[in-house]
Amino acid sequence: MTRSATIQRQTSETDIALTLALDGPGRGDILTGVGFLDHLLTALAVHGLLDLHVRARGDLHIDPHHTIEDVGIVLGQALDQALGDRAGIRRMGHAYVPMDEALAFVAIDLSGRPYSVIRATWHGPAIGQMPTSLVNHFLESLAVHGRLNLHAHVPYGRDDHHQAEALFKATGRALADAVALDPRRGGIPSTKGTLT
Repeated sequence: MTRSATIQRQTSETDIALTLALDGPGRGDILTGVGFLDHLLTALAVHGLLDLHVRARGDLHIDPHHTIEDVGIVLGQALDQALGDRAGIRRMGHAYVPMDEALAFVAIDLSGRPYSVIRATWHGPAIGQMPTSLVNHFLESLAVHGRLNLHAHVPYGRDDHHQAEALFKATGRALADAVALDPRRGGIPSTKGTLT
């Protein structure tokens, strides 16, 4: 069984092509035009054991908001599509990831119900070309369009780069656990019999 999806999304603001495979070794091939987003998505792929190919062109002459948001939307859509009916998955995963002085925690439930709670205090307006406010917004977009519960917390840290990278690594590791197939489970991991 191949659990993968390819999504193409074109609007007047962005043009995105994304392929996601859930059972890869963690290869990232990512070009969005926003260098720090490429860095974060590569960390997500490597630590999530996800093969992720992204090509995005956006209206960066305005600002990076549309590109970052839309990549989050498309990644969520690809995750949802690759999971199918979500039968046999572990469904939930969590991870703590330290990075130097910063610590991040992420818990994920592939429940089919989108919700996100993100608690992180940023110290500056941007990391490279990426506004720090869009770290949260990207994760929110991923949760909504991936139909998942995502709780993310950075309890402490001084460096915004470290905090954001730890968050994405933790998201990857939590996703790796949640999407993993459990050989003991044959059906939908829910007492309701559905994850919708």
